[in-house]
Amino acid sequence: MAPKREAGMKIKRINLALQGGGAHGAFSWGVLDRLLEDERIEISAITGASAGAMNAVALADGLAEGCRDEARAALRGFWDAVCDAARASPLRRTVFDVARGGWSLDNSPSYIMFDLISRLASPYDLNPFKLNPLRDLVMEVIDFERVRSCAVQLFISATNVETGRTQVFNHKELTADHIMASACLPHIFRAVEIDGVPYWDGGYMGNPPLWPLFDHSPADDVIIVQINPFTRAGVPTSARDILNRLNEITFNASLLRELRAVDFVTRLLDQGRLEGTGYRRVHAHMIEDEETLSSLGASSKMNAEHAFIEMLFEKGRAVTDAWLLEHFDDVGERSSLNIRRLFMCEEDALDGFRIDREAIFRNDPARQEKATASRANPPKPATNEDKSGKKSA
Repeated sequence: MAPKREAGMKIKRINLALQGGGAHGAFSWGVLDRLLEDERIEISAITGASAGAMNAVALADGLAEGCRDEARAALRGFWDAVCDAARASPLRRTVFDVARGGWSLDNSPSYIMFDLISRLASPYDLNPFKLNPLRDLVMEVIDFERVRSCAVQLFISATNVETGRTQVFNHKELTADHIMASACLPHIFRAVEIDGVPYWDGGYMGNPPLWPLFDHSPADDVIIVQINPFTRAGVPTSARDILNRLNEITFNASLLRELRAVDFVTRLLDQGRLEGTGYRRVHAHMIEDEETLSSLGASSKMNAEHAFIEMLFEKGRAVTDAWLLEHFDDVGERSSLNIRRLFMCEEDALDGFRIDREAIFRNDPARQEKATASRANPPKPATNEDKSGKKSA
């Protein structure tokens, strides 16, 4: 049973960063459902891309009146609608995959044909009437007036086709077009134009973007819901697996860059180099299940069968339940995510070669004078020393 809010209970405010990943977004739904169940946690802001953007607006729609149960119902209503729409889809598992308990569509004749055609022809060739069933579903299920009135801040990313830059939309302006722009995979959908500007999937340049949370949310804790695996053992050899791994690396690249920036600022804060600058400390956390999600093929991102969606939902809830037991006390106090290990795998191999520079504080004239004198009289170059202790020039 999740803790309920009681008088005097300390409420912890968090930001959520929701990745995109097609049907795998149902894992994030499970995470959100479990977090909403815990009344010790209050969501301040959400940033999302693609499927993460859809989860975000569904949550905001239900949370517009401040009711957690309505938010949970709205999320379930969205995913139930996705499953209902998928019943008529030819993209389904074969009877052999169902018997083996596999979730991939790799052996589905319809999926193989769809995959082949999408590589040979563009949606401009195949969809002259601009049909988009996903947009119709979002319009039917999501009340965007409620989304725009929600107290939780939303930041939805899309990729500007012409400039290659990230465009972030806030919840005050969101419509179905903004969500479709964020989820626009260019080999499946035509670019979505908003005010004359064409956009593709937000995952290419911000999956999801973190920087809006640093400048616009009062909460210092960011929980990243990770659904695109960072690591995958072995070298892909088939054309499909190579493309899948390339997409995973691409869709994680922007997140890794932003996390590296968070780590850099944190180290500067720890060293006292940013005193008086207004930079803030960010506590980074991550809820993920790489074991489950890395075992799923890329084609399963298009599998919206009810059994698969429910499996991912339950996985998301279970992982979040375990995360809360282990890391709830970290929220508001410290990061539970080892960022450096995430982007370096181990400690930075260049640590031993870092130049040690003394920080100069604007409010400490003595330090400034010492640093100025040091620059005027630099030390003589030191000799190198090999492992045997011998010196070399």
